[in-house]
Amino acid sequence: MTALEHCDVLIVGAGPAGMAAAVAAAPSGASIVVIDDNPVPGGQIWRDGPGASLPAAARKWRDALERHANIRVCSGTRVIAVPARNELLLEDAERGWRVQWKKLILCTGARELLLPFPGWTLPGVTGAGGLQALIKAGLPVEGERIVIAGSGPLLLAAAATARAAGAKVARIAEQASFAAVAGFAANLWRWPGKAAQSVMLADPQYRTSSRIASARGSTQVESVRLLQGGREVEIACDRVACGFGLTPNTQLGRLLGCTLTAEGAPALVVDARQLTSLSDVYAAGECTGFGGSERALAQGTIAGYTAVGNERAAKQHEAERARWSAFAAQLHRSFALAPEIRQMPQPDTLVCRCEDVPFSALADCTGWTDAKLHRRCGMGACQGRVCGDAAQFLFGWTPPAPRPPLSPVRIATLAGLVSEDGDRQ
Repeated sequence: MTALEHCDVLIVGAGPAGMAAAVAAAPSGASIVVIDDNPVPGGQIWRDGPGASLPAAARKWRDALERHANIRVCSGTRVIAVPARNELLLEDAERGWRVQWKKLILCTGARELLLPFPGWTLPGVTGAGGLQALIKAGLPVEGERIVIAGSGPLLLAAAATARAAGAKVARIAEQASFAAVAGFAANLWRWPGKAAQSVMLADPQYRTSSRIASARGSTQVESVRLLQGGREVEIACDRVACGFGLTPNTQLGRLLGCTLTAEGAPALVVDARQLTSLSDVYAAGECTGFGGSERALAQGTIAGYTAVGNERAAKQHEAERARWSAFAAQLHRSFALAPEIRQMPQPDTLVCRCEDVPFSALADCTGWTDAKLHRRCGMGACQGRVCGDAAQFLFGWTPPAPRPPLSPVRIATLAGLVSEDGDRQ
């Protein structure tokens, strides 16, 4: 049987929200455990690696975690299942174990929304955030010609990361209109730090009203076709990175029974205290909707204080949260995906890469269950994490309900949940 551990506050995710929650809760003296599947704290936005240059904020929050003896960080750790109401089954490279908690704070972040287009399965095509992660992990891109397409400020951030690593950014194709982007920029005076950041990230290769039509190549991507202002442009390149926004990671929250938002990409519903629909489960950061690291820090701080009963301290951060929630709302309005994005896939474009299911095979399906049963969509290695998000955007299908195990797991870890007489623990 797997070992059973206990803590007062369990935090899932060590990105900005998770780190802020832990630091806020620590002065109470509560026993705090932070788990994360990355090698070190920081999440996707502050991902470390041989090619990473960590900002001062990332180092500041890491140092804050280390200063508190009652915070235990378990890196390289995945959530596998929910064996009981207040218990999670975890696994790292060495062992599997269970942890019981009194309060749970979900800071599970978000993942890139990857949408299919002709050629998106070619080697050399990645997500925009995926390109950043690869470069930070040490991928050599010096001298490569890179085209970045999709929507949102992440495109500029990915371009800056690539250029700093020696790549040549041939084009940044933003699907939003010039009017939408200009309107967003005109409102940045309300957030001076973001205004300064936008100036630093400005790029001469940036084009609005521009979207990807296809990537071409024999054994790997060699060029990309863009639809730009009503005309077609082909650009030779060695790598393509596409990002169409983020999708909140809600699998664990859904498995626990948390309520999701009804509009847009499903996110965990929280109240003013960052409390979900469950009385002892809080949520903060991108799993409650995309809003950036500043909003995640404010939400995490409020969740951490509230989880240990310090409501007065939590209220002091509500204005900061409101400020960055307003920024998030402006971001969503300005970079909302145009209906034309749904026209990117052709009949033979693969939607489910794991099981080679083309768009034409899904067009007549009535929903996710139909597609899964009759077309094997979502039955492969990603278990619907990529094609499920794409199908929701393309067809409006309800995402598949999560089932354990939530991550690949060793048999020994699962076997430890069963006692010698065969009863489930």
